[in-house]
Amino acid sequence: MEEIIIYLIVNVSFIKKCHELINNLFSHPYTKIEFVVSNVGVERRTVAKYLDKLVDNKLLVKTKLGRYNYYLNIRLINLLMNKGNE
Repeated sequence: MEEIIIYLIVNVSFIKKCHELINNLFSHPYTKIEFVVSNVGVERRTVAKYLDKLVDNKLLVKTKLGRYNYYLNIRLINLLMNKGNE
């Protein structure tokens, strides 16, 4: 999961908001554009661009459910699932 943090720090141009984006991605096992827009306070287009870059770099998985795209942090999901099995 360190890869996500490193990628964001190096590549996110709204670096002042980078920590808020990281918090959003690690607070919940999934997110969607609307959540990040309201939590981070940047434009929808900007959020979509960066979430899609994380998908392109295989750091998140994008899935469509209904009319919304959800961005899954599979590594966090697996960590949470394995933690429950210990």
